[in-house]
Amino acid sequence: MIQEQNVNIKKNVNQFDEDVRQTGSYVYTIERLSARFVNARFSECIAKSFDFEGSTVLDLGCGDGTYTLEFPMLGVKEAVGVDPAGVAIEAARAKVRNLGLDAKVKFEVGNIYTLESYLVGNRFDCIVLRGVLHHLPDPARAIAGLSGFGGTIVVLEPNGNNPVLKLLERYSRYHIAHEERSFTPVMICSWLINAGFRVCSNKVFNLVPMFCPDSMAKILHVISPIVERIPLVRDLACGQSIIVARR
Repeated sequence: MIQEQNVNIKKNVNQFDEDVRQTGSYVYTIERLSARFVNARFSECIAKSFDFEGSTVLDLGCGDGTYTLEFPMLGVKEAVGVDPAGVAIEAARAKVRNLGLDAKVKFEVGNIYTLESYLVGNRFDCIVLRGVLHHLPDPARAIAGLSGFGGTIVVLEPNGNNPVLKLLERYSRYHIAHEERSFTPVMICSWLINAGFRVCSNKVFNLVPMFCPDSMAKILHVISPIVERIPLVRDLACGQSIIVARR
């Protein structure tokens, strides 16, 4: 995911590149039932968060491009995916060429801490950060760097209130290798507010872990909508949050 390339470099950029070298994509985009459930729900929530028809979108931390390539289906005029992992960007470019979407989707190697060239001239209507902040060395600084943006920001992140997630970050081999650390929705909202944005919506959702047995994924997928309607329980049990903020 996007991060500064000269200062505070985290090794997870190399880890994400290695994932692509070994499998051709990121681990969480694989065809596993739990991953399919989770990714479908992520995409559904993002699609509902903003009117993408005819818009221009900057997808920060686009990785191998899997999710950026969903934006043409939402009717965008242009989508630009940016990520520091060069191998992942090459994989994304190969995907867009194979799909013949070159006219609408572009991928570039970039740095979330130096986005000035992307923010000038109100080129983009919406910035999407799908699972990016929890990989960064300084997420608050990354959000502060967007203060000159005049459109809508959509942030989808792991729910830092979930105690199970905190245990995974401490003991899971995958989470450790990719240097993941979640933040509470309240904290993310405070970063956005400090950067001059108004938080329009903030909700937690989804019970299905990205990697779990099919039998567990099926059960959690069924009961997830029920749990999401129960105050306090959802705040601790759900695995993700989605926040929409505007200038």
